[in-house]
Amino acid sequence: MAKEYRVDLDALDEVVRKLNGVLKDMDGTKGKAGSGTFLPSSVLGKKYEEHEMLHKAHSDMKKFIDSEIVDKIEKLVEDFGQKSKKTKEAYDDAEHDNKM
Repeated sequence: MAKEYRVDLDALDEVVRKLNGVLKDMDGTKGKAGSGTFLPSSVLGKKYEEHEMLHKAHSDMKKFIDSEIVDKIEKLVEDFGQKSKKTKEAYDDAEHDNKM
């Protein structure tokens, strides 16, 4: 006797909705990481040797956070959301075909 598996389509739909919510929230996070952490050069002072080095280190870290952390997390969540949506749609179609 073959085993049958049941897929909870409502749960898959909920996953897609929650991932879309995460992406929406990440837009705010990305904006905060970009503009909320802006540090003008003059804030660090100007009359000491490490001024430029410190400002460059801050700018480099901002770029790293944006491109290597936030962007990659956003792409991962978006990819998982799209795959979850396609999976749910495929199961919906299969369920519809089986009822006919």
